[in-house]
Amino acid sequence: HDIKESSVPFDIQRKLTPKEIEETVKYCKHDVEQTIEVFLERKDDFEAHIGLVKLACKDKPLNLNLLSKTKVQLSSIILDAVRTDYDDEFDIDFPHTMEIKKYKQVVDWYAKEENRRYQLPNGSKNQFEIMVAGVPHVFGWGGVHGALDKYHGEGYFLNMDVASLYPTLMINYNLGSRSMKDPNKYEEIYHTRLKYKAEGNPLQLPLKEVLNGTYGAMKNPNNPLYDPRQANRVCVYGQLLLLDLIEKLEPYCKIIQSNTDGVLIKMHKSDDYNLIDDIAHEWEQRTKLTLEFDEYCKVAQKDVNNYIIVPHDDPNKYESKGAYVKKLDKLDYDLPIINKALVEYIIHNVPVERTINECDQFKEFQLVSKISGKYTHILHGREPLKEKCIRIFASKNFNHPGVTKVNKRTGSEEKISNSPKNCFIFNDNVNEAKVPEKLDKQWYIDLANKRLEDFGFSATRTLFDLR
Repeated sequence: HDIKESSVPFDIQRKLTPKEIEETVKYCKHDVEQTIEVFLERKDDFEAHIGLVKLACKDKPLNLNLLSKTKVQLSSIILDAVRTDYDDEFDIDFPHTMEIKKYKQVVDWYAKEENRRYQLPNGSKNQFEIMVAGVPHVFGWGGVHGALDKYHGEGYFLNMDVASLYPTLMINYNLGSRSMKDPNKYEEIYHTRLKYKAEGNPLQLPLKEVLNGTYGAMKNPNNPLYDPRQANRVCVYGQLLLLDLIEKLEPYCKIIQSNTDGVLIKMHKSDDYNLIDDIAHEWEQRTKLTLEFDEYCKVAQKDVNNYIIVPHDDPNKYESKGAYVKKLDKLDYDLPIINKALVEYIIHNVPVERTINECDQFKEFQLVSKISGKYTHILHGREPLKEKCIRIFASKNFNHPGVTKVNKRTGSEEKISNSPKNCFIFNDNVNEAKVPEKLDKQWYIDLANKRLEDFGFSATRTLFDLR
């Protein structure tokens, strides 16, 4: 929609003229209308928040002042937590159910006293890098991550996610916050949520927020649930038990990626499923955790945070993660043509040139940029812009300048991320607009090809497919 700022300053020290009043009224009405639209797009989140407020006011009159509380703050009220100071942040142990043999050096790293800190003296994160099952992995104090960079392939893939990993660990291994008056209340909420979820009851969503928010709250010194030792134990238990699973799976499949609560594998042959299932079952019985299986036929990943996976039962659908390929919505619609071009190529082998050249919808090419409070204003060339949020489009006209943002502290100019060297700004309603002649589609094609290379595809192959 229209994102232009009013030309009437809000600090004029005189009566406004009739024309200024007319513009101000139009601007304010538009602002309220847009706020309503944003609210409707996020209504589910609001209703979950209201659900948490109701839980916090259980057996008491509804206190709408609690709407100003964050979800984790409400969780601490619901769980009757009392703020307590602890001095045993790194007094951790290891799960008695784990059976790690090949990658014992990971356990040894956590066992060493000198590694029990979040940062190294130089300020960098304290973490342990190691090759696990042919995949570079990083272990630390915030979760495990490992992935084959620039990987793409087809075949039989299985994603094995641990259901509600952190809540389950807190319950089954007694890792909940010691600041809760009654630890059984957390478990009661867990089982109630499962019951509501099975029934399709929308009340399951606020309960899920309580369960998932508790871990983060245990690391927040300002939250009554604060208990950093328990949070560290949850994190380490989860990483080591996932490593345990990977170690058991490694001889029988190819590990593609692992993250905090799951692992993606490629089977050597599809009839190995029963063998993998048996390994998973033994692990579940031993660790008291539950795995959920999803099958896929194609994977393309830049890294652990950017990937596309295609379901085995429907090759026309896909799941994705990361700025490059994520599914966009009305409130997050940045460079949509690039995301679409990558997805179309990866899933259907459609050249990015075709996707981009055949598109005539102007809004698909928008690069949305909003500056933070660190910057005073945006410059288009040397021209200061009123707006702090703009739509940028690549231009064929070499006389059109680029865009920069001015640092409030230093006064220096910084290039706006991902923006083209030559561009024009269009902040009017863009929904029905068609692509103008001056739009430089080649800039978008080049960017899409560059991002494809980040996934391990070559730009020459794209051009070959086009021929």
